Amino acid sequence: MRLGRIGSFVALTTLVVASCLVTRGQERRKIIIDQDAAGPAGTDQQAILLLIQSPQTEVLGITVVTGDGWLTEEVAHTLRMLELIGRTDIPVLRGAENPLLRTKEETEQWELRYGSVAWLGAWTPKLYHAPRELGAMPEGMPTAKAADEDAAHFLVRMVRKYPHEITIYEGGPMTNLALAISIDPDFAGLAKELVFMGASLNPQTADPEFANTPRHEFNLWFDPEAAHIVLRARWRKIVCTPVDISLKTRMSNELIDRIRGGNSPSAQYISKYAHLFGTYNYLWDELTSAAWLDPSVITKKENLYLDVNLDRGAGYGDTLSWTDLDKPKSDLQAVEVQVDLDTDKFYRMFVDLLRAPTPRPGK
Repeated sequence: MRLGRIGSFVALTTLVVASCLVTRGQERRKIIIDQDAAGPAGTDQQAILLLIQSPQTEVLGITVVTGDGWLTEEVAHTLRMLELIGRTDIPVLRGAENPLLRTKEETEQWELRYGSVAWLGAWTPKLYHAPRELGAMPEGMPTAKAADEDAAHFLVRMVRKYPHEITIYEGGPMTNLALAISIDPDFAGLAKELVFMGASLNPQTADPEFANTPRHEFNLWFDPEAAHIVLRARWRKIVCTPVDISLKTRMSNELIDRIRGGNSPSAQYISKYAHLFGTYNYLWDELTSAAWLDPSVITKKENLYLDVNLDRGAGYGDTLSWTDLDKPKSDLQAVEVQVDLDTDKFYRMFVDLLRAPTPRPGK
């Protein structure tokens, strides 16, 4: 999709206006990013960047969890990304290295019985290495260090410091959030809202990852017990970006070229490393970030009740969903599920935020 001059002018004006409003004292929106932060670039780091790049937001911290990669390497990629864009003021906190119950060994046995899984994250055989090893760091090693505090206690401490003010953004497995809930049962209710990328309902696709297993989605599947705990907690609001809508987006060569035209640290970071993940990958987590920053990106949504299949059979980890008419008697939380989007608007926002100057701390 090519951005015309009018579209560019409107997008740039939006960013300038937002910056002016913040400068004039409008309180920024507080958010904690909980992410399986594989990198460099890719959906995880790019989603983090969108939230940092927005002049609307105050990123209180980035809590990291094993998912697409192992915790140790994800923390290193996040620290290095923050160094490259000049935002090492944002604390990075180590979270859970493993799911609550699911193990790699049990999953291998499960696959022998029920069939192979397309994406196993840190457990994917062709990418596998020991948990505490870094793997490749093409962007260079970070000199910054993660905070001493662990992710779960940081999450609890922040929502108690700023009750009903903090959005919890979840872009990976929900292990850290489940641990926070176990530490403090009031955690969810003290947050402003939960927004997450996850769940799969009825994606219209020939992609082999979902064509035969339409209810399988990695973030919920990797730690089903954690997702079950989180989805049943008493959040004030939950917003979900499911596979169904994510598959309508693509990280194309054209988008990379448009980002490459910027000279911001974020644009240069994406220009240099986005190719490592290949082109035409879906913009999973980036859409979650963008839709939170500007809800008008989403053109259709519906309310559903979500949970995760905890039976240890073929459907273990699959998404469960109901409407008001057929939901079970047990206490479930309503979830605002995104159904469709303005793709052009999303792509414009994605490019413009990554090309914009990096907001200074506290500004």
